[in-house]
Amino acid sequence: MLEQIDLTKVLVLDIETVPVKKSYSELDDIWKELWGKKMKLQINEFTTGEDLYEKAGIYAEFGKIICISIGVFYYENSIVKFRLKSFYNDDENILLEEFCDLLNTKYSDDDKLLCAHNGKEFDFPFIARRCLINGIKIPKILDTSGKKPWEVKHLDTMEMWKFGDYKSFTSLILLAALFGIDSPKDDIDGSQVGRIYWEENDLKRIEKYCKKDVITVAKILLRFKGMEMLNESNISDADSYEKNETKKNFNN
Repeated sequence: MLEQIDLTKVLVLDIETVPVKKSYSELDDIWKELWGKKMKLQINEFTTGEDLYEKAGIYAEFGKIICISIGVFYYENSIVKFRLKSFYNDDENILLEEFCDLLNTKYSDDDKLLCAHNGKEFDFPFIARRCLINGIKIPKILDTSGKKPWEVKHLDTMEMWKFGDYKSFTSLILLAALFGIDSPKDDIDGSQVGRIYWEENDLKRIEKYCKKDVITVAKILLRFKGMEMLNESNISDADSYEKNETKKNFNN
């Protein structure tokens, strides 16, 4: 499976998102109304728009990106290795500018690929939408407008696992368990990100969690290719290098 994929051309990524506002009460009347219309099928006599606001982070119209973690494969003495990096900031515009600059300079060629779990339904379109909202030009590799399916350079480990069966959602944690991969949710999970961001202001903890998801996706991709699992000694973190060394050591 995926024998034709050159791992060194693949950028693995994961994003973390939160509601734009800390609470429903901070929305003005117009946005409360818009949120209510967005959630109209879920609102009933027992559930209000305010009750549902914790879900706002999964909608690009009502949420923002606070972290994008990425990873790249490379070979050293014929051994597959993996290097991580994150873009995280309270200011989404700064985060997206930095991430898009990487895509525009390193991942604009037609042989490059993006990979994420459920990326086609969530990560990739969410980034593209938030770029537009922030007035940032969508990088070529994320812009699917007018492209034929085979021209879209996106890999999705959830889609690959389906083998054409679209009846169900398979979580990253379930796939990890199936392949004997340590759970990336050993500290927090996605449902807790909004609270940790808005109540604990612990963006670094969220960034560490995001990187764990990237590592898990990378390991699953290797299993799909029938390759040996990454061990911890072959995973490095570009963010841990001195600033003047980072660019030299990321994306060989």
